[in-house]
Amino acid sequence: MSSDTPLPPRGPGAPARNAYAELLRDSRGLKREQQHARDTWFARLAAEKKDEVLFELEILLKGLACFANPRNHPGAGRRQTIVSYDFRQQLAHAKDGMARVVQLARTMLGEKDRAFVFQRYLETVLPEDTSRTRLHYAAMAQETPESSLFVLRHGLTNLIEVNTGLLRLPRVTYRLFYAQLALTMREIAQSSFFNPLSALEFRPEFDRIGSAAVLELIQSVPFEHAHRLVALTFLSLFRMLKYLRLLDTFARDHSDRTTAGRVYLVLAVLRSDGRALSNFLRRRAGELLAQGYEKEILRIPCADMSARHDDLAIEGHRLVAVKDALASISQSVRLDLRRAFEHDLPAADASTPEPELRTRVLAATANLRPALELAILFLARSLGARLDSARVFEEPGTRKATSGRLRQNTWMFAQITRAFASKARACDPTSDRWSTNETFSFVRDFLGYFRAMGYPLLVMGEHARARELLGSLASLRDTDLLDRARLEAAVRECEAFYDFLIQLFERTSKGADLTGVPFDRQAAARALMLYLGD
Repeated sequence: MSSDTPLPPRGPGAPARNAYAELLRDSRGLKREQQHARDTWFARLAAEKKDEVLFELEILLKGLACFANPRNHPGAGRRQTIVSYDFRQQLAHAKDGMARVVQLARTMLGEKDRAFVFQRYLETVLPEDTSRTRLHYAAMAQETPESSLFVLRHGLTNLIEVNTGLLRLPRVTYRLFYAQLALTMREIAQSSFFNPLSALEFRPEFDRIGSAAVLELIQSVPFEHAHRLVALTFLSLFRMLKYLRLLDTFARDHSDRTTAGRVYLVLAVLRSDGRALSNFLRRRAGELLAQGYEKEILRIPCADMSARHDDLAIEGHRLVAVKDALASISQSVRLDLRRAFEHDLPAADASTPEPELRTRVLAATANLRPALELAILFLARSLGARLDSARVFEEPGTRKATSGRLRQNTWMFAQITRAFASKARACDPTSDRWSTNETFSFVRDFLGYFRAMGYPLLVMGEHARARELLGSLASLRDTDLLDRARLEAAVRECEAFYDFLIQLFERTSKGADLTGVPFDRQAAARALMLYLGD
């Protein structure tokens, strides 16, 4: 969607403010005059594929900050303390990423880049320190996007030189690695027009959602906090899909020698943004939705309360569904990213051969993409809308991929549900826990699995006994001690849900999208083992 595409009209009951437009405009924190200057500069920019070039530049800048945190590096968890690692390879990846940023900046500056090179030359030949300093600070003024890009290019060029010297050391400690990237972060944070370091920030140049159906759905969400939470979640999920497309581009580009550095920096952003979204939804969504609902109720005059009772009850149930959907997305994004980073992707210091790195990156993105797309479709279904995946997403073959992932998830959770029911039938909630080894932690585990994987299947498959199942599971969550009657009620509903999942599995397998596509039971079993291992 182009920047001048009109937004869809607000639906009935939707808040007067447009959270989607506000997030695109304000989450970066630019002043109005800076935003206007940047928009004007971008509109006049003659660089080929300028949207893609600017997106890659800003994501690599953000990646340099996120890569400073080892929690954003792929690879299985290690038992050594972080101070015992050698971060020489990671520093080399950061240097390659900086080199790519400089290359992209030169592309966007075009002919003006020669003026920068000449200015640097003058700095080296001027004999007087005062003259050299005056010229340097005049060039460092960030009054326009071009000058801001000059400053970034200048700072990163110097940091690359420092990195080159550090890489000659026999060992790079974490403190040295972090100190160097902290200097890089400070350089980026001081940029007036190119500072993408906020956790959940968006830009109108490359974050506009192209699906009119999604935009209309966002605008239809009532209450300000719910409206903003839904807009934030949709924008974040679509942004993560853009990260995957960028990773695919890197993996298929054999013309650049900085592939590994670019890959690991974008992966760091993906992990950081995914964790930020997951934590925000888990910690804040319920509280914000409750505050918005309370605020709406307090606005209603007492004389009108009876007339509005039924409508408020309906909206309350709708907000509960939104809260449950956001909690499910929080859990599923966290688990999917953890599995990809700990099992599918090579560690940043593994010196993985380039062909193998490309292959594993493509495999990881192929596995993550349908998971994120299903999260978007599931959120829409929770809001009462059915989206056509072929029209919402850009990648060809999306419908087949999402249907395949839905089928795999259905089979996996059917096995989890059957195991839970069998375990619950065999246990004795009345046993003396002081004298036996009986444990009921499996109930808590199942409730966690249900939130991440089972609830989306319940909604998207439209289980007829959804209310009964949710009520029985809520009764287990709301008590510290297991009650036999409650447990038996939950088991009966889970057994009915298992039968529903088997039917959903067969129905999905026979759909047009998966005609002739056999179900890989072994791959699904391996995925289930990784899932349960988390």
